[in-house]
Amino acid sequence: MQFKSTFLLLFLSLGFFANAQDSTAVETYALSLQDAIIYGLENNYSAKNAQTDVAIALKQKWEIIAQGLPQISGEITYQNQLIQPTSFIPAQFFDPDAAPGTFTPVQFSPKQSASATATWNQLIFDGSYIVGVQSAKTLLQISENAKVKTDLEVKQGIIEAYGNVLLAEESVRILQKNLETINKNLFDTQKIFENGLTEEEDVEQLQITALDLETQLNNTVRQLAIAYDMLKLTLGIPIDSKLRVTDQLQDLAMQYYDLNLLAASVDPENTIDFRIAQDQANLAEIQVKLEKSKALPRLTAFVNYGTAGASNEFTFFSNEQRYFEQSVAGVSLAVPIFSSGMRAARTAQKEMAYQQSLEDLEQARNQAKLQIASARNDYQFALDNFATQEKNLELAERIENKNSIKFFEGIASSFELSEAQTQLYQAQQNYLQAMYEVIANKAALEKVLDTSIYQPKND
Repeated sequence: MQFKSTFLLLFLSLGFFANAQDSTAVETYALSLQDAIIYGLENNYSAKNAQTDVAIALKQKWEIIAQGLPQISGEITYQNQLIQPTSFIPAQFFDPDAAPGTFTPVQFSPKQSASATATWNQLIFDGSYIVGVQSAKTLLQISENAKVKTDLEVKQGIIEAYGNVLLAEESVRILQKNLETINKNLFDTQKIFENGLTEEEDVEQLQITALDLETQLNNTVRQLAIAYDMLKLTLGIPIDSKLRVTDQLQDLAMQYYDLNLLAASVDPENTIDFRIAQDQANLAEIQVKLEKSKALPRLTAFVNYGTAGASNEFTFFSNEQRYFEQSVAGVSLAVPIFSSGMRAARTAQKEMAYQQSLEDLEQARNQAKLQIASARNDYQFALDNFATQEKNLELAERIENKNSIKFFEGIASSFELSEAQTQLYQAQQNYLQAMYEVIANKAALEKVLDTSIYQPKND
């Protein structure tokens, strides 16, 4: 019996532990850049908020439209006069023989009363309502364009964050390879020194290089972890989750090497920043119309129907209770006549604000032209620099290889080898950075050109 109880307790404990393990399981993601962009546009915090703003604008649009549709309201009132009001009537009204100046207290109203009323209101004409409907459409357009801009910024941020991860990973790989090579050279040189065939200074020079590489490697490994966390944050993935990128830096750089993009023809008025400025100008124009519409009359109609009953006792659900109906129909016309110049002053303010928005629109047009030219120049430089750094890396590798051979043959000094190695390491980092800049600058150019769909170049 004791054995069975112990076995049951152990079984339940293992089951609880397994459930706890499942509940704390960390989700794992493996994403290419294209997958990351698709995922990020749906889950990035800013992208989701922008989509919510569009949904809010749709509700605001209907809210404004509904103001011109029939409005029906109802009201039910119940009153219980705990202390009934008393009125005083001259006593002679009830008794002609009563002394003049005397009064008789009278309670006219029943102790309890109940009423129910329904009212239908309809807006027939209101200039402000017509302008309001126009503004609702413009506000929705503003939210939609803001969503497009946010998506473009999110896409650019994802590409840059993804590229930083690839850059850090490739840097770690190269530094590890360089450190292995240096450690091997250091080991060989140490043996040569022990045999008295080289100076201790050669060993020390390689030790300096090895220590520098080890420090850089440790720092880059930490930067890689930070780069992954930044990518998770950009994608909207919990920081505690596991993420693995599946693309390679060099492959991605070649996909983003696209000379055709430099020749793409784009109208500055089609860029998202100009469209947003256009929306603001349209909204400012609507504000002018709104102020002018306030000088127009406002016509509304209503129909009212209700019933009421009264009693000294609560008999409102009794069949014997009498209710009395009432109904009213009417129209209301409100005509602005004189405002002492207040409406004119408000209209003048909105007109001046509209003129300012037109100036901002012209500025946005010229800024769009400048941004396109600047982004194209940066991308062109990134392509040229990529080709240059690729050649420099080949030259630096040959120079380092020659100096390494000369060093072990006793022809070159340790300083010459160290200088060649430093030049090689710098060329490697320049080449990696050049590949990243091709990716990042193309993303920036696509954002300016409003190329919102990720389309890698086909080989």
